[in-house]
Amino acid sequence: MDKKVYDVIIIGAGPAGLAAGSYAGRARLSTLIIEKQKDGGQIVITAEIENYPGGIEGETGPSLVGRMAKQAEHFGAEKVYDTIEEVELEGEIKHLKGKKGDYYSKTVIIATGANSRPIGCPGEKELTGKGVSYCATCDGAFFQDLDIYVVGGGDSAVEEAMYLTKFGRKVTIIHRRNELRAAKSIQEKAFANPKMHFMWDSVVVELKGDGILESMVVKNVKTGELTEIVADEDDGTFGVFCFIGFLPNSELFEGKVEMDHGYIVTDADMHTNIPGVFAAGDVRVKSLRQVVTAAADGAIAATQANKYIEGI
Repeated sequence: MDKKVYDVIIIGAGPAGLAAGSYAGRARLSTLIIEKQKDGGQIVITAEIENYPGGIEGETGPSLVGRMAKQAEHFGAEKVYDTIEEVELEGEIKHLKGKKGDYYSKTVIIATGANSRPIGCPGEKELTGKGVSYCATCDGAFFQDLDIYVVGGGDSAVEEAMYLTKFGRKVTIIHRRNELRAAKSIQEKAFANPKMHFMWDSVVVELKGDGILESMVVKNVKTGELTEIVADEDDGTFGVFCFIGFLPNSELFEGKVEMDHGYIVTDADMHTNIPGVFAAGDVRVKSLRQVVTAAADGAIAATQANKYIEGI
């Protein structure tokens, strides 16, 4: 049986992958999108999207992704749910090996995204969604009038902490240094907010609780002193939000394409160092990781893939 060779295979069905799917399908390229879990990537954990140009009122991550997925399908992009375990990207025909099958194409667009970097301490995994969160817009409202702790000291950590003051009675930033890394304008707002508190030179070393977060152990990195923070008796729990950066989903491509700290290096037209292989969205080296920039990357990558195919 002859194997089917697609014009383009897109790995990942977040905003970058779905935008690439729409553009590739519309260009009449035979297009396959491969997604390992569910459409949307990080955007599906976003409760409200206010800054997507022309977004409708009350737009959520899932609602926007749902429309993007329908659009890609409308333009003829096929989709399969599979986990790619190995890639052969050299040569004219690219070969992707999945758990469920093998896939072949003339071009590949890598749109695998990134995930929030975990603290990496005991109890974190078990208590995620039970007091531990990585998304203020998604989960802030669950902590109305409770104590909230935010781990991190960069722009996103401080901005999200200020957003969380809408809900928590007190928001404490836990930072491993004795000063914030966030932009000065953001810091000024944070220091002026009476609900904001700061725990300097500190890291979270353990999260504890039986089915719900009940306490955490914090270590002072200068003195080594350990402090256990226990939930208020009347509250029974508190919130811990982690904003310490992202980890690109790029392990599969290590040694196959050029990278910088795990992010895939591309030019402005999304070309990697391998002919016929493109990267789009949060997985690539870029200055702004937002839905709008991911979608733009996907559109450019698909257009460039079309040009590459026409040039063969």
